[in-house]
Amino acid sequence: MTETSSRSASPPVDKPLLAVLKGERRDPPPMWLMRQAGRYLPEYRALRAEKGGFLDMAYDPVAAAEITLQPLRRFPFDGAILFSDILIVPHAMGMDLTFVAGEGPRLAPPLADARIRDLKPSMERLQPIYETVHKVKAELDPKTTFLGFAGSPWTVATYMIAGKGSREQAEARQLAYLDPAKMDAIVDIVSRITVDYLSGQIDAGVDAVQLFDSWSGSLSPAQFERLVIAPTAAIVAELRRRHPDIPIIGFPKGAGGKLRAYADETGVDAIGLDETVDPHWADRELPARLPVQGNLDPMALIAGGDQLAAAVRRILDAFGDRAHIFNLGHGIQQTTPIAHVEQLVALVKGHGG
Repeated sequence: MTETSSRSASPPVDKPLLAVLKGERRDPPPMWLMRQAGRYLPEYRALRAEKGGFLDMAYDPVAAAEITLQPLRRFPFDGAILFSDILIVPHAMGMDLTFVAGEGPRLAPPLADARIRDLKPSMERLQPIYETVHKVKAELDPKTTFLGFAGSPWTVATYMIAGKGSREQAEARQLAYLDPAKMDAIVDIVSRITVDYLSGQIDAGVDAVQLFDSWSGSLSPAQFERLVIAPTAAIVAELRRRHPDIPIIGFPKGAGGKLRAYADETGVDAIGLDETVDPHWADRELPARLPVQGNLDPMALIAGGDQLAAAVRRILDAFGDRAHIFNLGHGIQQTTPIAHVEQLVALVKGHGG
């Protein structure tokens, strides 16, 4: 490098959230909220009314980029989360995907009764998502960490097997016992496509990725090892081989006492905690140098006021000596008042009572 080019090179931009993911403690902690781009925002509701259904927006890069950026215009969040859905992966694998008003997503044919080899993959369905990443990256404040994501194989598989969401995931759990070879085949192909999908998001410009395992809490310890920890570890290892500098957040909702095994065995760079986890327990039980994310109860955010302030203080106190990203324990609810999000930001950033 010449002296001239050395002098003209721009210094690296400080991204507080990315720094914490790499193990640095910041005070106040950086923050973002799961589902921060969504139905609690009037601007989101207006755009959805204009554009139509959820998939119409998710596959429209202009609309999806706008939705991703909307909460950043209201709140000084340190992270932007890509507007998309975990079921983009089975859709790309050849399953039909629809969203039924008031009932949620539907996938066809349900793999409880169909063969995975009969699906006809269409990887071009992922291209609009990468285009969304490019558009957001071009507009995002350089100090804001851009987060991509995918569903973890077990959670995605539960939708694929049943054809819809299920509170107890009975169809997938039964298949895991009755036909473990078929379950392993489903998890394996979801894992491989998830690696390519997240790698594509990284190539397009995200700074870090999160694996959502929303239904991990329904599994026994042995099945958790096989269907959550093992495939997550495989995804992490391959992503780290391809993109060694990109942090990976694991969010095994409902894992409870299995969190330590998840932290030790998956290799994730940070772990997200749901609202049922005692933050003091997590700080005591998890590896000391592991960054954590979470874990405010979304209901406390709806309540606001003194209840919100007390809940925030408990979390901040618990993780006072640890690399910590403030977040919810799950997604923000549609009925959350904007004023309560403003109160939360003030509390976390040090300007609230």
